[in-house]
Amino acid sequence: RAWKEHRLASVLHPSSRPVLVVGAGSAADFLLRELARNPAGFHVVGLLDDSRDKQRRLVQGIPVLGALDEVAIHARKMDVQDIVLALPSAAHEVRKRITQLSTEAGLNVLTIPSLEDLVAGRVSVASLRSIELDDLLGRDAVALDDSGLHQLLTGKVVMVTGAGGSIGSELCRQIARFAPGKLVLFEQSELALYSMEQELPQRFPNMQIVPVIGDVKNAVWVNRVMAEHRPAVVFHAAAYKHVPLMENANAWEAVRNNVLGTQVVAAAAQANGVGKFVMISTDKAVNPTNVMGATKRLAEMACQAMQQASGTRFVSVRFGNVLGSSGSVIPKFQQQIEAGGPVTVTHPDITRYFMSIPEAAQLVLQAGLMGEGGEIFVLDMGEPVKIAELASLMIRLSGADETRIRIEYTGLRPGEKLYEELLADDESTLSTPHPKLRVAKARAANADWHAECLAWLAQADPYDEATVKKQLKAWMPEYQPGSS
Repeated sequence: RAWKEHRLASVLHPSSRPVLVVGAGSAADFLLRELARNPAGFHVVGLLDDSRDKQRRLVQGIPVLGALDEVAIHARKMDVQDIVLALPSAAHEVRKRITQLSTEAGLNVLTIPSLEDLVAGRVSVASLRSIELDDLLGRDAVALDDSGLHQLLTGKVVMVTGAGGSIGSELCRQIARFAPGKLVLFEQSELALYSMEQELPQRFPNMQIVPVIGDVKNAVWVNRVMAEHRPAVVFHAAAYKHVPLMENANAWEAVRNNVLGTQVVAAAAQANGVGKFVMISTDKAVNPTNVMGATKRLAEMACQAMQQASGTRFVSVRFGNVLGSSGSVIPKFQQQIEAGGPVTVTHPDITRYFMSIPEAAQLVLQAGLMGEGGEIFVLDMGEPVKIAELASLMIRLSGADETRIRIEYTGLRPGEKLYEELLADDESTLSTPHPKLRVAKARAANADWHAECLAWLAQADPYDEATVKKQLKAWMPEYQPGSS
């Protein structure tokens, strides 16, 4: 019967595309009603759902044909090339499973908008779009302490360094939702700062924005900016983060930007009465094998060394890769796929943790709220993702397969690990009231290291790579350059 109805629909709507809808709940019901009013070039020939109660029933006259795992069978039977996920609140693992089954069968996967966008009325349920990595690798919405964040941010002066970067810019957007009295955007890149200066007033017209060009290593300028605007909270996101670029000839500049820059901004915060200073760190700071990770571990140690019984509270937040950030593997894979391949992966077994940029920024805000001073917060990054599997998934999402676009293994790069850790061997964690945040109990640093480090950073002449790595090793026995 379903096949007969499909053939009838093909005659009645010759220019429309037949689709299967995955999900037979309220979202699917809304979608069918919307498409009845405005077909948008589609006609639905069947639905799939794992609930036995819904199978073999009709939703808006459309049959529920079977279970989710049968998507390829029913698509072939109904001569369908397009699948629509009508599962706005489903776990990402479910979305990933259906997408994998569909793309392996050569099907195009679409999805309805997010539940958040639907509830807010920003889009119609029929605003179908292609499935994206965020839909598959992202996770459920973060529960935020909105009342606490209003107390921290609303009506206050907030400063973000690296405000035009991937994390910094999203922090600005998330902070703006809490209506700060003034948002100071501190950024070295003129283009990135201009972009944020254009975007934020359109989205938040009542918020005062102060764009400031500057280098975090310039102590005089950083102090002047803080003295003029008197921020209550500073989020320090400015950093060099690209592992291979920072590894060899640029090692000294990595140390200066990531360690000296943090020290300068932290000292200025302390001198100008900032209530809370939140530094963005990385999982690469754990048992570091590369210069970038070692510099971020030193930056964490500098924040802890600055912590006193009273005054500014210094907090670090450590997390892994974010989806789509500049310099990350995902934009690189997209470019390689668009060019016809090959997609280059360094090692078949390499894994990384991934988190969406909005989720990372929200958890940074939550950690900033909870921090009492001296903590290193560790974000729950979920399960690690094999990069080779990610590459394969992206190839399939593009509509190709590995016979057309191959994966090429190039070997680990200098300083690159097979897997990342969020905790060092000699660290343990304490739970917090938030399920996605824990506090690392880090190794106590040598009492003299901070003064030694400041004197070392004050040298005008750059140090060579070998000297930099030797000194980093002296302060961090856990630093193992070149190991993976």
